[in-house]
Amino acid sequence: MTSNFATAEELAAALRAGKVSSVELTDEAIARIERDDQAVNAICVPDFDRARAAARDADQARARGEDAPLLGIPVTVKESYNIAGLPTTWGMTPHRDFMPAEDAVQVSRLKAAGAVILGKTNVPVGLQDIQTFNEIYGTTNNPWDHSRTSGGSSGGSAAALASGFGALSIGSDLAGSLRTPAHFCGVYAHKPTLGLAPIRGMVPPPAPPLPADSDLAVVGPMARSARDLTLLLDVMAGPDPLTFGVAHSLTLPPARHERLGDFRVLIVEEHPLIPTGSAVRAGVNRVADALVAAGARVERHSPLLPDLTDAAMLYTQLLFSGAVARFPVEGYEELRTHAAQLSPDDRSLDAERLRAMVFSHRDWLESNGRRELHRHGWRQLFAEFDVVVCPITPTPAFPHDHNPDPRERRIDIDGVEYPYFDQLVLAGVATMPGLPATAVPAGRSPEGLPVGVQLIGPMFEDRTPLKLAELLEEKIGGFEVPE
Repeated sequence: MTSNFATAEELAAALRAGKVSSVELTDEAIARIERDDQAVNAICVPDFDRARAAARDADQARARGEDAPLLGIPVTVKESYNIAGLPTTWGMTPHRDFMPAEDAVQVSRLKAAGAVILGKTNVPVGLQDIQTFNEIYGTTNNPWDHSRTSGGSSGGSAAALASGFGALSIGSDLAGSLRTPAHFCGVYAHKPTLGLAPIRGMVPPPAPPLPADSDLAVVGPMARSARDLTLLLDVMAGPDPLTFGVAHSLTLPPARHERLGDFRVLIVEEHPLIPTGSAVRAGVNRVADALVAAGARVERHSPLLPDLTDAAMLYTQLLFSGAVARFPVEGYEELRTHAAQLSPDDRSLDAERLRAMVFSHRDWLESNGRRELHRHGWRQLFAEFDVVVCPITPTPAFPHDHNPDPRERRIDIDGVEYPYFDQLVLAGVATMPGLPATAVPAGRSPEGLPVGVQLIGPMFEDRTPLKLAELLEEKIGGFEVPE
C-alpha cells in the first residue's frame, strides 16, 4: 500500500481491515523523510527509534482487539510542544539543550489515541515569524517551491504534511501560525475557538508546563483533508484535567447544516488596511462561486460585520503588548522612548505596534473591554450567517526573506510593497475575538502555488466551519501532491 499521501481516515480503515500494519506505515513514512527531507527540512527532531517501537505496540494492541481514534497512524508534532526525551527550543539558541521532563498535554492525548509520533517539525525563532527558520535547525522550504517560505510558525508541520511525512500534525496559532502555513503549502488546518484545546506544555523554554490560559494563542490540528481535521480536533479538544477538567466535560454542538446549499455565508474579499492580491482573490471567489452554484445564501456585504479597521488596531495592541511582555528592561525603555516620539496623528499599523509594545495594564484593560464589544458584534452577525469566508494572507507563499530586522521587510502584493507585518491583520479577523477558523485549499496561483482561504465560524461552534470545509472539499477538491 502506498500510504504517504493517504488521509488518516483512510489509514485507519486500512489498519482496521488488516490491509497494512502500523510498522509498515511507519517504515514508509521514515523512508520518505530520509529520502526527501534534506531538501525541505521540515523534520527538525526525528524520533524514529521510538516511533518504530510505538508502531509495534500499536500492532500488538490491535491484535488484542483494541482500537483508538489514531491507533498506529504516523504523525508529527510542532517543535514547540514538550516531548519527554526530546529537546524543546522554540528555535532559540540559548535553549538548544533544554530537555523537558514530561509530555505536553496534547502530546499525551496523541499517545493515548494511539498515534505514532515520528518527530518534531521546525519553527521560527520564538514562534514569532511568518516564515520558518532559526540558527539551530535552519530553514524550512516550501515543498511546492524551495525558494519560498512554508509559512510560520507551524511551517514545519505544513511542509511535512505536503511532503507526505505523516498523516497529521499538531501546531499552534497566535497570528495565523496554523492557517498561513496551510495556505502556503496547500493543506488543511483548524484554529479552534480560544480555550477549546488546552496548551499546557506548549510554552517557551525553560518555563514550567503550568495549566495557564494564554491570551489569543491556541493549539490545533493540521491535515491533508477536512475530515481528518475533525478527527484530530476530537482528540485535542476538552478542558485541561488540572483545571476546568476537574468539573467540566466538553460537548461541541453539531454543525449547523449538512448540505452545502443550506449554508448562509458572508464573503469578505478585502480588508480595509491591506489589499487582497489577485491570486488570493481568485481563491476566495472560487469558493464563493461553488457556494452559489450549490444554492447557498451568499452575501458580499453586511452592516453586522464588526469594524475591521478597529478590530485590526485592537488585534495589533493585544498581540504586540503580549509579544514584548518579557523583554529586558533596557529594551523596553528604548521602546518607550521611540513610542513617545510618535505623532498623535500617526494611526498607522507600525505606530500601533510600537505603542502596544509599551502598553500599561490600564491600556490593556481598555483594549480588552473593546474586544468584548467586538465579540458581541460577532454573535449578532452569526445569528444571520453561519460562516465568514476571507483571505488568510494577501498573497501565496513569498520568497524567503531573512532580513534580521523584520521592520525592514516588505510584502509584495501585485507589484506594490507593504510593511511585512501588515499582512497579519487578516489572521487577526478570527484571532482577536477568539473565533474558530478553518484553512482550506482553494486552488492555485498562475505560478502554480497553493492558495487557501479561511472559514470563520461562531465561537465554540467549530464543527460548522469544519463541516463547510468538508463539503467544499467534495465540491472543489482539496490537497494536491506538490509537483
